[in-house]
Amino acid sequence: MEEIKNCFICGNDKFSQFIKCKDLLLTKEEFQIVQCEKCGFLFTNPRPQESDIKKYYESDEYISHKSNKKTLFNTAYRLVRNLAIKKKFKLISELKQGNTLLDIGCGTGEFINIFKKNKWEVYGVEPNKNARELAVSNYGLNVKDEESLNNFDNNFFDVITMWHVLEHVYPLNQRIEKVKQLLKDDGILIVAVPNCKSWDAKFYKEFWAAYDVPRHLYHFSQQTIKLLFENNNLQILKTIPMKFDSYFVSLLSEKYSTGKTNYLKAYLKGRKSNSFARKNHNNFSSLIYVLNKS
Repeated sequence: MEEIKNCFICGNDKFSQFIKCKDLLLTKEEFQIVQCEKCGFLFTNPRPQESDIKKYYESDEYISHKSNKKTLFNTAYRLVRNLAIKKKFKLISELKQGNTLLDIGCGTGEFINIFKKNKWEVYGVEPNKNARELAVSNYGLNVKDEESLNNFDNNFFDVITMWHVLEHVYPLNQRIEKVKQLLKDDGILIVAVPNCKSWDAKFYKEFWAAYDVPRHLYHFSQQTIKLLFENNNLQILKTIPMKFDSYFVSLLSEKYSTGKTNYLKAYLKGRKSNSFARKNHNNFSSLIYVLNKS
């Protein structure tokens, strides 16, 4: 295990225990989330060594890469995913007139494939070998491993996206710096992450599925992610809610907390979370941040 000595945002070395959670997806090991006493940033500490983290992804339940089983849950997931991809395409098309896009953590490639179909020059980076191979075989996409980030020219991309990826990245500030180098001066960066200030996070506590320890190394709020980006000379242009995430996360959290899948209860909790967010500073279960170089 690796113990973090300094906060990734402010460098402070004093932390307090925020919550203890189990790896409810796979190993049932317990992990601690700490809070920086200076800036309030939450992160998993201690955490597995980077060389050991792969085993925590080796589960048929990890739906990001393994969603081929024809269950009601997976069918619904794929349906919503396809709708979300269309919304993401519309969002980016309205934000940026360009033709080069890099998706970091692209999974099996469904998102960048829609851009390829619309004549964009697209690239994907994906650490999971099986997901990379599916992206290539299913869609003929240019998808490489994380080392390929060092092979791109600086100031090359009009758009770089990281959909629920930043919370997984070990070299946090170094990755943001690399992304900034690859982005054109007038380019946009889009980052989506869970929001630990959401109602569903507060309600489910240690069973909140989006803590997802130890795969999620960091647990962002709007305040701490703003500080992180400011430190890296990036400014937030827009914050956009991912309203479906409250239902998806509540469904998983219900299962973790009760041992049962309860679609109705998850729907009601998700709706309550979204209602709370509308009245409380946009604190939806997940948020999309649109950024550019400052």
